[in-house]
Amino acid sequence: MKLHLTNSDGNYLITGYGQGWVDINRQRYSNNLILLPNQLIENWHVLSFDNIQANDFEKIVELKPDVVLLGTGASHKFIHPKLTTALTRVGISLESMSTDAACRTYNILMSEGRNVLAALIL
Repeated sequence: MKLHLTNSDGNYLITGYGQGWVDINRQRYSNNLILLPNQLIENWHVLSFDNIQANDFEKIVELKPDVVLLGTGASHKFIHPKLTTALTRVGISLESMSTDAACRTYNILMSEGRNVLAALIL
């Protein structure tokens, strides 16, 4: 799906997505990644939803987002709360959703000026 947003103010914007890929500022990526309005971390080492570890979220805490959108792939999956205690401990919200929903939600929150992080499993 191709997305349209009139103004990204120089930030990273998701401009399209589909099964196994995401376009960011019109450049295609097919590896899992982490995206913030001002930073793109390519090749997030998480291979699949099933191999997410607690220390993956400890590393996300260092990026200091206000909210984390976890794109879980083609379908919505729930993450066990014990894996996200590092986020909870410092007051960072986590929303788990399908990757396509995470892409749409990221663009909305980013355009509102929110300090959002999308961790996308493609």
